[in-house]
Amino acid sequence: MDDHSKELIAIGASAAVNCRPCLEFHWREGRAAGITEDQALAAAEVGLMVARGAAAKTKGYVGEVITGERADEGKAQGCGCGG
Repeated sequence: MDDHSKELIAIGASAAVNCRPCLEFHWREGRAAGITEDQALAAAEVGLMVARGAAAKTKGYVGEVITGERADEGKAQGCGCGG
């Protein structure tokens, strides 16, 4: 995998896991690999979208564990991130 693609993925993942040191590191590396601000912001937005979807699913899992009832029966599969 080329450095450009690797750093875009790392920027999105850093945003998804809320890791500022990783985001700063991968933005520096990304700039060196030719990533533009617009590309980095788009990658970060995808990571944040995935994080929001995962958080929404976790909310349902909490209800399942506590009440014993499935929260997502009959709903579409996926995490809800829009991907």
